[in-house]
Amino acid sequence: MLIKVPEITIYFWAIKILCTTVGETAADYMNWNLNLGLTSTTYIMGALLAVALFFQFRGRKYVPSVYWLAVVFLSIFGTLITDNLTDVFEVKLEITTIAFSVALAIIFAAWYKAEKTLSIHSIYTTRRETFYWLVIFFTFALGTAAGDLLSERFELGYLTSIGIFGALLGIIAVAHLKFKLNAVLAFWLAYILTRPFGASIGDYLSQLPQYGGLGFGTIISSVIFLVAILAMVIYLTVTKKDAPRLKAEMLENLSKTKKNRENEDDGEKWGRHR
Repeated sequence: MLIKVPEITIYFWAIKILCTTVGETAADYMNWNLNLGLTSTTYIMGALLAVALFFQFRGRKYVPSVYWLAVVFLSIFGTLITDNLTDVFEVKLEITTIAFSVALAIIFAAWYKAEKTLSIHSIYTTRRETFYWLVIFFTFALGTAAGDLLSERFELGYLTSIGIFGALLGIIAVAHLKFKLNAVLAFWLAYILTRPFGASIGDYLSQLPQYGGLGFGTIISSVIFLVAILAMVIYLTVTKKDAPRLKAEMLENLSKTKKNRENEDDGEKWGRHR
C-alpha cells in the first residue's frame, strides 16, 4: 500500500481551512435551514462519513477526491458531535474542550507507542491510517469546542477568535521555519489550530450582525467554500502537485521487507536441496 495522504503544500492548508469552515456552516445549514435537527443531521452525516471512509481505506493510494471528501464529511460530523454534547446533553464547553484534548493526547500516545512515529509521511499501513483518521476526528471536535468556547462562552467574538488562532498559527510557522521547531510537532499543532481558526471564519461570515457576524448566511458561505474546495481538488487531481512521494523511511522499510523475503526464499530453497 502506498502513502494515502497528500504532500503538505500550500494547497493542503488552504483546502484544510476551507473544509473546517464548511464543517461549521454546513452543519448549521442542515440543522437550522433544513430543519433536520441535530440528531437527524448527525445520523445522516455519520452514514455519509462511513461511506467516504470505506472508499478511503479500500483504496491503495492517495486519491484527492476521496481523501478530501472524507475530510469534509469528518469536519461536519465532528462539529455535530460537539454541538450535540453542548446543545442536547448540555455539557459545558469547558468540559468538552478538556475531554477532547485528553482523548487526542491519548490517541497520539497510543499511535506513537505502536508505530514509533507520528509523521504523516509514514502512513502506508492500515493501522497507521486508522490512527490518523481518529486524530483528525478529534481535532475537528476539539476545534469546534475550543472555537465556541472563546467566541461565545468567553464572549470574545468571532473576529477576535480569528485573530487569536491566526496569531498562534503564525507563531508556529515562524517557530518551524526560522527556529527549526520539529516538523511533526509543528504540523500537528497547526492542524489542530486550523480547525477553530476555520470554524471562527465560518461563524463570522454566516452569523447575523447582531450576533457578531457579517450575515452572509450558511447557504452562501457553504456554497462559496465548497466550490473553492472542488476547484482546488480538481486542479490537484489533474496536476498531481500534492501527490505523495516515496520517502526515505518508506523506501528503507520496503527494502528491508524485500530483503527478508529473499532471505526466507533462499532458506527454503536450501532446505529443499538438502
